[in-house]
Amino acid sequence: MIESVLHDVNYRSFASDNYSGVHPQILEALSRANGGHVSAYGADPYTHRFEEIIKGHFGEQAEVFTVFNGTGANVTALQAMLPRWGAVICTTNSHIHVDEGGAPEKVGGFKLLPIETPDGKLTPEFIDKEAWGWGDEHRSQPLVVELTQSTEVGTLYTPDEIKAITDHAHSKGMKVYADGARLSNAAAALGLGFKEFTTDVGLDAISLGGTKNGLMFGESIVVLTPDAAPGLAYGRKFNMQLASKLRFASAQLIEMFGTDLWLRNAQQANAMAQKLSNAVVQLDGIELTQKTEANAVFAKINPAVADKVRENYAFYDWDLQNEEVRWMCSFDTTEEDINGFVECLKSALGGAPRS
Repeated sequence: MIESVLHDVNYRSFASDNYSGVHPQILEALSRANGGHVSAYGADPYTHRFEEIIKGHFGEQAEVFTVFNGTGANVTALQAMLPRWGAVICTTNSHIHVDEGGAPEKVGGFKLLPIETPDGKLTPEFIDKEAWGWGDEHRSQPLVVELTQSTEVGTLYTPDEIKAITDHAHSKGMKVYADGARLSNAAAALGLGFKEFTTDVGLDAISLGGTKNGLMFGESIVVLTPDAAPGLAYGRKFNMQLASKLRFASAQLIEMFGTDLWLRNAQQANAMAQKLSNAVVQLDGIELTQKTEANAVFAKINPAVADKVRENYAFYDWDLQNEEVRWMCSFDTTEEDINGFVECLKSALGGAPRS
């Protein structure tokens, strides 16, 4: 008999929300979508139903193209939004710049123009550091601004901040794209529906994440402004991001975004991050480095202490030079998980809460 469980089902970590499993409702949705034959490559009732759900969240003009993963979404969307000579303004810690193996430039074929920011957020002033050189044949043309919501350091853009960026970018002839791998966490934290901080404030296209919030696989590109990403249907195919049995991605997405599951999962992850943040800020030897606004906690901690804790809980170094680490909470993180992690931190620190 082949072993069916090859991991410790009781092990918990704070390394990434990608470490978490699949929400039971998603597994049930996959099972319901199985059986029989339906048309392939998105010509199926599940994909058509998900398209209706997206219009309900983002407006009747919205078009959706589901892909395998977040890198595929970012590369395929941005490639469609740009001519061959185009460039993308982003932050230095954006996922497209540091976490996608060079895929945007190698596969997408466009130049990245990264800008250092203190909190992972762009502003019109930051954008202007790279928003220049139009008409200069020696410079890649900055034609798209990319922001991340929530950001790579767990901070949030308000609708007004996004509107300021889109107004500024559009005035200079640039489009604006948002990496929304954790868009549900942002919506939950802001207390808003998706449309209020995407379509209504001028974003042209986004990725809509699901894997980090309880899906097995599948992310979607949502085009919010008509004609913002021409040829995207062809680009999805030649970038190898079109699933033949697309009904199984769509079935998951229906269960996630056609119910309030996206919100409940994101609220849980966010609440656990806030609980962790509130606990560790009281400990000597730990200093928070960013506001905890979604489901990520960033802190400075002695590397030796961090390594001691990692004997029991996995998590990543964020900035080794500054002794900064990242702790991520997931949809299935519990208060018991937080309490256990905090006790492990206390033991490694060898101290009590700050007096």
